[in-house]
This record gives sequence, C-alpha cells and structure tokens, in this order.
Amino acid sequence: MKKFTLLMILAVSWAGISHAQNSAPYKANYSSKFTIADESYANKILMLWKDFEENQLDRHVGWFADTVSMTLANGQTVKGKDANLAGAKSYRGSLKDYKVSIDAYMSLKSDRGENVVCVWGSEDFTDANGKHVKQSLQEVWGFNKEGKIAMMLQYVQGGGGM
Repeated sequence: MKKFTLLMILAVSWAGISHAQNSAPYKANYSSKFTIADESYANKILMLWKDFEENQLDRHVGWFADTVSMTLANGQTVKGKDANLAGAKSYRGSLKDYKVSIDAYMSLKSDRGENVVCVWGSEDFTDANGKHVKQSLQEVWGFNKEGKIAMMLQYVQGGGGM
C-alpha cells in the first residue's frame, strides 16, 4: 500500500509539473524551446569580448555578417559590419583601463535551427570624462545559417557583477 501511495503521489506530481510547463501565461514570439548547442559559438563570442578588452577589434572581423545588426544598451541600433566596427573602435578608443569578467555563458540552438549565445559579465573602466564605471552586461548574440554573427542585443545595469 505504501508503494502504491508513493507511486500515486509521484504520478500526480509529475502530471502537475508537466501541465505547469505547458500552460505558460505567454507564448514566446521567437522560441521557448532551446537545446544546448556547439560550444564553438560561445568561444567565438568570448574571443570577441577578449578582442574588445584588448582593443584589438580587427582580429576577428570576418566572423561578422555584412548585414550584422547590434542593439546597444542605450537603445541605439547599428546596422552593417563597417558601421559597427567603426562605432566599436571609436567607443573602445575612448576608454581606459578596460577589464571584463565573465559570470556565465551558454551556447543554445532554437527550435528554428538558429544558434544563439548568451553571456553575462561585468566591465570596469574609466570613461572619456575620467569617471570610473563598473557595470553588469548581458548580451545575446545570434548567428546566421552561414555561421556568421548576424545580431547582438545588449543590456547593461550599473554596479557590476552577479
């Protein structure tokens, strides 16, 4: 009888969990079904973070699609590889003592077959006005079918670190 009761509790619990997972109050516009993807995508993004930290932005410019679109934390969207590279160089050139730390990252594949990398970290630097800045970053990077970076969304919060 104890085994039967335990099995019933587990079955009801599993059914409740299963039902709860399928009854989300919102439907995702893009996807809610992701699997862990090839880590090489995350490694590319981490190398780009390193390039930015070391102010060596030309090292991996070939990884970007010509039509890359980046939405920065200030809400500005920059379109095109050349415009993004020029803007990044100008911004990075204005910073001193730039350091990053990575809190977490993951490489994902959506049910649409698209690869996405999510990165959480922090940056610490002195801006062009001599002000010390420490802030947390979250970035979502998307790859096109050719394996090139097609988009990036950036979010920033003051304070830095998880």
